[in-house]
Amino acid sequence: MNTAAHTVPPHHAIHRTPKVPGWPLIGSLPAIAKDPAQFFVDCYRKYGPVFRLSVLGKPYVTIAGIEAANFLGTRAGKDCLRSKEFWEGLVKEYGATRILTGEDGESHKELRDIMRHGYSKEALKGRYEELVGLTNHAIERDWPVGRSVPVVEAMQYMVTEQLGTIVTGSAPLEYIKDIRTMILYILNVLVTRQRPMVLLKDPRYKKAKARVFELGEKMIRDVAARAGKIPEDQKILVDDIYEAHLKTPHIMPASDLIVALTGPYVAGLDTVANTTAAILYTVLKHPEVKARVLKEVDALFAEGNLEGGDLLKRIPSLHGAVMETMRMYPIAVAQMRTATKDFVFEGHQIHKGEMVYIATSVPHFMEEYFPNPKTFDIDRYSKERAEHMQSGAYSPFGRGPHTCLGKSAAEILLPLTMACLFYRLDLELDPPGYVLKTKTAPTPGPAMDFKVRVKGYRH
Repeated sequence: MNTAAHTVPPHHAIHRTPKVPGWPLIGSLPAIAKDPAQFFVDCYRKYGPVFRLSVLGKPYVTIAGIEAANFLGTRAGKDCLRSKEFWEGLVKEYGATRILTGEDGESHKELRDIMRHGYSKEALKGRYEELVGLTNHAIERDWPVGRSVPVVEAMQYMVTEQLGTIVTGSAPLEYIKDIRTMILYILNVLVTRQRPMVLLKDPRYKKAKARVFELGEKMIRDVAARAGKIPEDQKILVDDIYEAHLKTPHIMPASDLIVALTGPYVAGLDTVANTTAAILYTVLKHPEVKARVLKEVDALFAEGNLEGGDLLKRIPSLHGAVMETMRMYPIAVAQMRTATKDFVFEGHQIHKGEMVYIATSVPHFMEEYFPNPKTFDIDRYSKERAEHMQSGAYSPFGRGPHTCLGKSAAEILLPLTMACLFYRLDLELDPPGYVLKTKTAPTPGPAMDFKVRVKGYRH
């Protein structure tokens, strides 16, 4: 398979890149907005691993499939693609100089090194019981018995309490709606560019932005007050960021503190809330899976030692349900980059400066890699089958240098949160035969009207 990048290929090796037909002016926007994962799968099947399209008058080239997923991890992938252009609008909106997602090469490594520990699995060690306590607190507040609960919203509050306490030291629940509004506008207008710039003049956005900046200023004051007073083994992400600001202000200047400190909410609020909501749906929708999961979580909490041994090995069915949900309902449907130079991918010429969609989730829905891909099968990830281990087949956290920094922490946070939820509550879909509706903005996930009914407490 030729995924190597060449700047001056033999002329006869170049293929004519197909163009996806679209609507006048808006191009492929309706299809992408309706179901981006299926759109890219259908295009891959029809046109192959490289095709062109337009969105709101802007041209894009798309590379897709395992070819694209594997290419991102190569030296050529790192050399030929960059992230800056897609995030520079967000950076300017914050008045910052740079953010982790918008940097590449050494600059990206500098920021990643600062934040690596705070987003890692190691940062959760010794805090599993605290996480369970935070989850239980959210359950008791937002999941009343006998009531119908709007799942995505309830998960947003739960996730904010978890991330806030574990990663930033506080749980700013009063800012959730402001954070979500700002995320919605920024991602749609400045990052994915699916909406016009004029929307940033909306008073609702301006109010939300002011509130998020208010939160950021408060976080700066709080972390500055504790600077130098926290033992090394008790430092969390905000301490690492502020320490980097004090020691290396050229790397973490004052102008970048608000975007860096509020970053966990921007990065995690929708992504984690959407994923946990989808897991709740898939497990409740499949009674045989639910029965296996309940048996495991009951045994887990009966043992009374959450950190005794490998957590995931003690809940294999729930772990499989989490992984299968992320396959069927991926958050990272496609990554966005700009070509840093002319190069050839799979025989197609891509030019310097072109905007590129990288549809790494396409293999999730291909029977060549996941037989019966529309079937929810939690045993795909067992040692015997390991379908996800095929090269380039499974990319729930993205691919390449920009693979989600919180991946290892999420691999603990997601199943632990769901274990607690299933252990504590007796839940059913509301209505019982509900079929999940999804949304795509600002990130793909269950629709806001997805609800479950709390029948009672199990424990």
